[in-house]
Amino acid sequence: MGQVIIGVDPHKRSATIEVIDQRERVLHKGRFGTDTDGYQAMLAAGREHTDRIWAVEGCSGIGRHVAQRLVADGETVLDVPAKLSARARVFSTGQGRKTDPVDAHSVAVVALRTPDLRQVIVDDTTVALRLLVDRRDQLGRARTEIVSRLHHLLCTSSSQVKGAGQGMRNLRATWLRSALRRSCRGDA
Repeated sequence: MGQVIIGVDPHKRSATIEVIDQRERVLHKGRFGTDTDGYQAMLAAGREHTDRIWAVEGCSGIGRHVAQRLVADGETVLDVPAKLSARARVFSTGQGRKTDPVDAHSVAVVALRTPDLRQVIVDDTTVALRLLVDRRDQLGRARTEIVSRLHHLLCTSSSQVKGAGQGMRNLRATWLRSALRRSCRGDA
């Protein structure tokens, strides 16, 4: 099978795709969420075709999030300006009705028939932000784990400390501090 074009009509919460071949025959259609699961499903649907180019409408605007994720995953992405896809929609339907599947088809046809569309490249700012977000998530998980360990240590030790004298409480507090330090270092 030859090269296919995957037209993408992006929105905040969803993206509609249509896969066409060189003769504009529709091979696949679908609507996917833009969350992680939806994006992975959309990527898997596109990767069913080995020789593919993604065409995303408005890569500088609403389509930026989808386009940058695709590029980061090693996909070839073309930026289709909204004006071009609107013209194609009017000419193909005769009335210019705007629905997500019609928009995805128009984007794919424009990418197929228009040479010299801008290829989307990785945006360094987006990469830096993604690294920061991933690090923040990692730190949040580590903090939650440490708090859970501390809570567990305090819960298991509180029953043993009740009724003990002051010297025993101080000894137990010293032990808890050292256990917490070991736990934070990963020695536990």
